[in-house]
Amino acid sequence: MNNITKGIIALIISSLGFSLMSLFVKYSGDLPTVQKAFFRNFVAMLIALVLVIRYKEPLFGKKENQGLLLLRSTLGLIGVILNFYTLDKLVLSDADILNKLSPFFTIILSAIFLKEYIRRFQMTSIIIAFIGAIFIIKPSFESTSFDALVGVLGALAAAGAYTVLRVLGDREKFYTVVFYFSGFSTVALLPFFIYNYEPMTGEQLMFLLLAGVAASVGQFGLTIAYSYAPAKEISIFFYTTIIFTAMFSIIFFGEYPDILSIIGYIIIFAASFYMYMKNLPQKRT
Repeated sequence: MNNITKGIIALIISSLGFSLMSLFVKYSGDLPTVQKAFFRNFVAMLIALVLVIRYKEPLFGKKENQGLLLLRSTLGLIGVILNFYTLDKLVLSDADILNKLSPFFTIILSAIFLKEYIRRFQMTSIIIAFIGAIFIIKPSFESTSFDALVGVLGALAAAGAYTVLRVLGDREKFYTVVFYFSGFSTVALLPFFIYNYEPMTGEQLMFLLLAGVAASVGQFGLTIAYSYAPAKEISIFFYTTIIFTAMFSIIFFGEYPDILSIIGYIIIFAASFYMYMKNLPQKRT
């Protein structure tokens, strides 16, 4: 297999990992969002710790990168909490597609903070994607609209974390970054976890641990995928999570997205596909 094929496979595995994480989080039932986020990060921290020790890298990264690592971790934690809240409140596939607005936010944030030029087709894609989001959010004064907007804010926070990662580049190993983020999140959530703790059944604990493992698969798969091929050549395959989560939503919860949500999915996917095709290098005849 060439590197692009390897990258595509890794990205599809990553998509499945994140979709399974969403499934397990929703299956864990009516537990505090902080409690769910704690277990997701605690398990990921342990897995990343094994890799950091195995490859003898510094646990907390280099001194000159501490500010960036801390900012990435803070934004990432906010994104996880808001995403988990949305998973509890919305149809699984709705929550997932709103989270997938993060690549479009990343373009905007990179333009603002990194002074990267937004090309015309990128701006077109962003506008189309937000039109799709409106179909899913269905603005009103109902609680579901508020919950959907929380999902959009979660995508914005995640985009902030990805923007910081662009600045970090290859200054740190990916498992060091994952350990720092997961460790920071675990420590930050611990007081709230203890204060809001609700007793769990063995089944709920199992689902939360599985969510942590699945999140690790998703996180590492994403990083490995982009080490094989540029994001512009394979990023469209990350949207296979839409297919996975829609299937899980129907099979396990009997939740069917309404027609407006389905239109929104199609619009956002079309915007992503358009941006993907425009990013491909032009073949010379």
